[in-house]
Amino acid sequence: MSRDLILKIKVIPKSGRTEMAGEMADGALKVRVAAPPEKGKANAELCAFLAKHYGVPRNCVSIMSGETSPLKHIRIKR
Repeated sequence: MSRDLILKIKVIPKSGRTEMAGEMADGALKVRVAAPPEKGKANAELCAFLAKHYGVPRNCVSIMSGETSPLKHIRIKR
């Protein structure tokens, strides 16, 4: 049985700091990231933040969809 966690996340890049910012009406989590949305920097920071937040290695966090969109589906392998 898979213990993977699938998250729907709305990313807000170029914020003052990287942090959880609440939940949207559709259930998506809002995450602010300090990095700009250039050359994958915001995606990398998001994945590193989520890995630390959920206590898993960075390689256990992957973007399933939304690489170039603010709305992403993230898989966290546990």
